[in-house]
Amino acid sequence: MSSNSSGSAGNSAPSGRTRARDIDRVNARALLDAAYEEGELGAAEYHQRSERAQAAQTLGELQALVGDLQPNKTAAQIPTPGSRRRRRVDAYPPGTRARDTDRQATCALLDAALADGQLSEPDHRTLTELAGEARTLGDLTQLTDDLQRSADAPPDAAPPRSRRGGWFVGGVAAAAVAVAVGAFIAVDRPATPQAGPPSVDLGVVRQIVLPRPDLTTVEGITYFRDAYRLKFGDTLVDEADLFPGYASVTRATAPNRQVRYEYRGGFGYGTTPETRPVATATADLAALDVAALAPWLSQAPALTKVDQGVINYLDIEPSAKGPIVRIYVGNKANESGYLEVSFAGQIVRTATFGR
Repeated sequence: MSSNSSGSAGNSAPSGRTRARDIDRVNARALLDAAYEEGELGAAEYHQRSERAQAAQTLGELQALVGDLQPNKTAAQIPTPGSRRRRRVDAYPPGTRARDTDRQATCALLDAALADGQLSEPDHRTLTELAGEARTLGDLTQLTDDLQRSADAPPDAAPPRSRRGGWFVGGVAAAAVAVAVGAFIAVDRPATPQAGPPSVDLGVVRQIVLPRPDLTTVEGITYFRDAYRLKFGDTLVDEADLFPGYASVTRATAPNRQVRYEYRGGFGYGTTPETRPVATATADLAALDVAALAPWLSQAPALTKVDQGVINYLDIEPSAKGPIVRIYVGNKANESGYLEVSFAGQIVRTATFGR
């Protein structure tokens, strides 16, 4: 990694200080699991390293925990520290004044970092506030220079290549692209209107807030399932509890390990890995027929006979007869009940308490 030192001007954060994502921590623990199973680590050292990997904040910390292990073909690797995208050599000087669009691009990077576990919610909130107050591009860069960036992350601001002859050529090219895009939309796109990119507010810079529906509704369940798939690459859970404003989910990180995550618009750091029986069944959220569940969500208070009841939360878990959704209902008089519904939308059980 010392070979990267000559290119330090392209990366503002020193190698190894790049923030780690949730998936990097998961991959590091998977490498440790494989090393333990193959006898490279004793039990005490394995548990110690796993705990440190769970709490690691940077790729350098993770590399220190797995750098002396033999490569494992079945376990995913973590990125090499310093492998972040380099800044453009033609970027504006750091003292250049920032535009509203630059601040918004920085907020988008911070939102992505929160979603993939590089930032905690307090860090995200603080950095977003600082982004809104930033005056220069250098101020904004300092807020994100230790983050990993996806391939589709916004590019750094750069001066136009030409301010003279290029204007005419650029204008013609832009007009041609606009015509081509318009023709494509008119011919190949469906008639339903599509949501466009957010408009630029030239007034007060506001924090970017992604809309999040009530997770106990049809829209919210679908929204959470898509976010979960994007986060972990699959839809398997050991158990998931969906509340109106947040969710708690337990998933396997190895056949004999499980971790609980909280979702509040982004998945926070997971708990310390716990022992998981290898035979533990899982529920696949992709198999849940949300449309078939919809009638039971609306009828749950009446069917459980909870007067003026509302849905408190949904419990999704496997069972002996297949995965189920329990719809828990309650009211201010501490009366409660639940419906137990199969993933196919069939009532399995109804229960009422406190009456």
